[in-house]
Amino acid sequence: MKKIFISADIEGAAGVTNWCETRYGGQGYEAACRQMTLETAAACRAAVDAGYEVVVKDGHEDAMNIDAGMLPRGVRLIRGWASNPMAMMSGLDKSFAGAIYIGYHSAAGTNTSPLKHTIEDYLFNWIKVNGVLMSEFGLNSLLADELKVPSLFLSGDKGICEEAEKIYPGIVTVATKEGVGNSTCSLHPEDAVEQIEAGVARSLSGAISVRPLEEKYTMEINFKDHQRARNASWYPGAESVDPFTVKYTAAGPFELAVARTFMCGV
Repeated sequence: MKKIFISADIEGAAGVTNWCETRYGGQGYEAACRQMTLETAAACRAAVDAGYEVVVKDGHEDAMNIDAGMLPRGVRLIRGWASNPMAMMSGLDKSFAGAIYIGYHSAAGTNTSPLKHTIEDYLFNWIKVNGVLMSEFGLNSLLADELKVPSLFLSGDKGICEEAEKIYPGIVTVATKEGVGNSTCSLHPEDAVEQIEAGVARSLSGAISVRPLEEKYTMEINFKDHQRARNASWYPGAESVDPFTVKYTAAGPFELAVARTFMCGV
């Protein structure tokens, strides 16, 4: 049976606006987890109805946010972290027909979400690859490209949807909300779920090509603390650009992910 991989996050889910909603014990956290689960379940239903086997990777915090009992029967859920550089894409391999991204958010270095960040908000001001500002979608879709798995669909804030459409031609997106300053203007939660299910179904009915790989991938990481940049600069092959920025060049996206994992601890 054909397989679909779903990587799910929480900051791009409808209504989620403040950091407290994204952290264990925080005000609104349980409601945010429920919406993350409902949006992921909507994507699963569309894929199952289209005849796909579905694997979901919970990709937020400790990766134990999705209520498995609210997903369709037959869906497999990966919880926790596998201690490998694939991180939010752990479980993806060449056997999958496509990758879907639910609840994704704007990149560090942008102003289109009050929850913008890339990987860890407390670590990085921004990450660039080959001169392009990277979101988690940007980094994760590169890993899918190397495995020749096309990225088919993304939901999240308007900023990340616009980025995805720009860097991955043909991808289908659903903007669950728009961020302005510390605020969001969001779809009704049920409307977001409905649009995601319809959008995933539409993405599975078309054809999209995997982006060709580049000859090399140069990653620049701008840290919030100069001490962390200094630590990262000791990784073999890394180069200190300035007190806060470290550069590393790799032959492919997975090698890049390995370097980032050991340079930064994430």
